[in-house]
Amino acid sequence: MGLRSLYQYIKEDIQMVFERDPAAKSVWEVIFCYPGLHAVWFHRIAHWFYRRRFYFIARFISHFARFLTGIEIHPGAKIGRRFFIDHGAGVVIGETTEIGDDVTIYQGVTLGGTGKEKGKRHPTIGNNVVISAGAKVLGSFTVGDNSKIGAGSVVLKPVPPNCTVVGVPGRIVVRNGKRVEEKPDLRHDLLPDPISEALGRLEAKIARLEERIRELEAKLAEEEAQKA
Repeated sequence: MGLRSLYQYIKEDIQMVFERDPAAKSVWEVIFCYPGLHAVWFHRIAHWFYRRRFYFIARFISHFARFLTGIEIHPGAKIGRRFFIDHGAGVVIGETTEIGDDVTIYQGVTLGGTGKEKGKRHPTIGNNVVISAGAKVLGSFTVGDNSKIGAGSVVLKPVPPNCTVVGVPGRIVVRNGKRVEEKPDLRHDLLPDPISEALGRLEAKIARLEERIRELEAKLAEEEAQKA
């Protein structure tokens, strides 16, 4: 990576913060007060050493970054451009994780494995994916482009592109055919709740049954009155 490309990466990272965090007020604030940004910059340095088999130096840089930011990114992880970690405390990203471009994750997210197997054991995250606070994506599978993972979800199986996943374990929720916008969709507070929707349908069905019972009771009472 040359100086020009390094400058371009840094410029993109700073601009990306302004696009995705309305709390950002100035360039100096972003540079000095965003631990997610610091963690990504430290990771790029650590990953450079890791690719050249300087494993101890890479892990030491990663460990130091964790101490400063509360974010643990293994130096072996492959991370694309414009990766944004909002708040970031408690984020863990495993060694064989692969992350595409324009991905946003929030605090408490884990991109981890499910066992002690060797080789690829962490998830691959596509482009323009949003992973909400506290979500766990565990295993060697792919989360497709433009997908969203709801807060607190535990994802254990592949996710196709343009999907929303919520719940424990994670379930894909159809978004009524809505087209996913090309820009990052950060409204993770508007994800559907399938449990609440199921309870709502059950309540509506019970209400219809109760109404039907009242109608039958009224009809029965009327017939008995006529017989009397």
